[in-house]
Amino acid sequence: MSLPIVAIIGRPNVGKSTLVNRLAGGMDAIVHDEPGVTRDRTYREAFWRDREFSVVDTGGLVFDDDTEFLPLIREQAMAALAEASVAIMVVDGQEGPNASDEAIATWLRHQTVPVLLAVNKCESVEQGAVQAAEFWSLGLGEPYAVSGIHGSGTGDLLDALMMYLPATEELPETNEIRVAIVGRPNVGKSSLLNAFVGEARAIVSPISGTTRDAIDMVVERQGQIYRLVDTAGIRKKKQVEYGPEFFSINRAFKAIRRADVVLLVIDAIDGVTEQDQKLAGRIAEDGRACVVVVNKWDAIEKDSYTIYAYEKTVKDRLHFTDWAETIYVSAMTGQRVEKILELVNIAAEQHKRRVSTSVINEVLEDAVKWHTPPTTRQGRQGRIYYGTQVTSQPPTIALFINDPKLFNDNYRRYIERQFRQSLGFNGTPVRLLWRGKKMRELERGANRATKVKG
Repeated sequence: MSLPIVAIIGRPNVGKSTLVNRLAGGMDAIVHDEPGVTRDRTYREAFWRDREFSVVDTGGLVFDDDTEFLPLIREQAMAALAEASVAIMVVDGQEGPNASDEAIATWLRHQTVPVLLAVNKCESVEQGAVQAAEFWSLGLGEPYAVSGIHGSGTGDLLDALMMYLPATEELPETNEIRVAIVGRPNVGKSSLLNAFVGEARAIVSPISGTTRDAIDMVVERQGQIYRLVDTAGIRKKKQVEYGPEFFSINRAFKAIRRADVVLLVIDAIDGVTEQDQKLAGRIAEDGRACVVVVNKWDAIEKDSYTIYAYEKTVKDRLHFTDWAETIYVSAMTGQRVEKILELVNIAAEQHKRRVSTSVINEVLEDAVKWHTPPTTRQGRQGRIYYGTQVTSQPPTIALFINDPKLFNDNYRRYIERQFRQSLGFNGTPVRLLWRGKKMRELERGANRATKVKG
C-alpha cells in the first residue's frame, strides 16, 4: 500500500527543506542559505501518532519568471500537488507576506487539494503568534507558527494534518532492491530514472548540475520492487566548492553506501573518463554490487566491431569493477533500458549469496592443484588450510593460511579468479580475508580473556 502524500509548497528560501527535515526526523534534504537549492521533488517518509505518510519537498515556486530552471521547477511542484492528499504552504514569518506568497496562495485556492499554512522561522513563541497573524490575509485559513530549525509549533501543524490523512494500515513486507544511479554530471542519470518511471520524475536539462538532492522513486516489475535513487553528478573534488554541490555529492556517496546495486552511468560519447574510474573504485571500496550502464549509445556511429572494441576499453579502464556487467542503452529512446533491471536482479542476488564451506574448499583444492602457492628463496611456501564465507553483501571469504606474507598479489588475484570462474558472483565484489596463524592466535587469546573476565 502506498503512503498518503503531503506536498510542501512555497516560494524560494522560506525554509521548506528545513521543515521537511523536521517533519521526517532526519537531515536528508539539502539545506543551504541560497534560493533554489531544491529543484526536483524529493520524497521522505514520516509519521505522527498513528499515521504514516510521505512528505514531498519541492523547489521554490516563482510564477513571474521563466529563466533558467524555474518553469521546470513549477512543473515538478504541480506534479507533486497532483498526487498529494494535502499540501502545506510554507511562508517566511520574519519577512511577512509578499506578492509571491499571494500569487502562490491564489493558485492553491483554485486547487482541489486541502492546504495548511505553515509560517516558518517563528523561533520566538510570543513573537511568532504576531508574525503568523499577518498571513490570515492569504485566505488559506489558520496560519500555524512553526520553526523548522527548533521544531516549535510543528506538533500543532501535524495534529491539523491528521484530519486529512487516513489511518495507517498494516503494510506488507517488501523485498525491495535499492538501486543508486551515479555518474558524472550530464551523463543522463535523470533521463534514465524518467525512462524507468515513465514520467518526468526528475528535471532533465543539458546544463550540468541540475540534480542536487538524491531523488528516489519506487517502481515495480513482475512483482519485484526497486527503489531507484537518482544522485547529483559527481565532479572532481578540486572543482567542487563548499555549498549546495558539496552537500549533493555527499548525498550521492551516502546513496552508494546504502544501495544494494549501483548503476554507474557512462557517457558513450565521452567514453570512460578519469572521474568514472574513481567512481568505480569508490563503488568497489564500499563493497556494492554494480552494473555499468553506457548511456547515449544511439549517438555513436557503429559498425559490426564497435561494441567489441568499446567493451574492451570499458573493461580495461574500469578494472576496479571488471566483475560488473556492462549494458549499452539510450535513455532518450528507451533502447534496452528495461534490460538493466534484469542485470540488477542478478547482481543483487549474487551480492547477498552464501556458499557452503564444503564448496569453497573444493574450489580451493582445485585451485591449489592447478597452481601451487609461491615459495620464497628460503624455501618457505604458502599453505592454505581451509576457507569459509563469513558474511555477504558483499560476499566475504576468510582464508586460513600459514603466513599472509607468503602470498603475493598475483596469487591472491588468481584465487579470486578461481572463485569467480567456479562460483559466479557476477556483478558483485568478492572480499578475501587472508588470515595467518599469528592473527588466529591473537583472536583466540582475546576470546579466552573475554571468557575469564566473564
